Amino acid sequence: MRYQNGMAMTLRLTADEDRALALLASAWGCSKQEAARRSVVTAAARMLDDASVAALARTHSETYAATEARIRQARGSQG
Repeated sequence: MRYQNGMAMTLRLTADEDRALALLASAWGCSKQEAARRSVVTAAARMLDDASVAALARTHSETYAATEARIRQARGSQG
């Protein structure tokens, strides 16, 4: 994977948060660790106007790329 040289951290979750993460992982067909990474990147891309975050989201999240494409298409049909 791409994260061999990444930063390590411990993520403490409540039982409900862990269940939500497990559901995300199941929906995405990935590990909870990967689901947490995707969630961070996706949330950052949605909230921040930052080109490097958007590029990272496109690389790591098929869902984000599909959503971005739909938004671009909708914006194009409005103008």
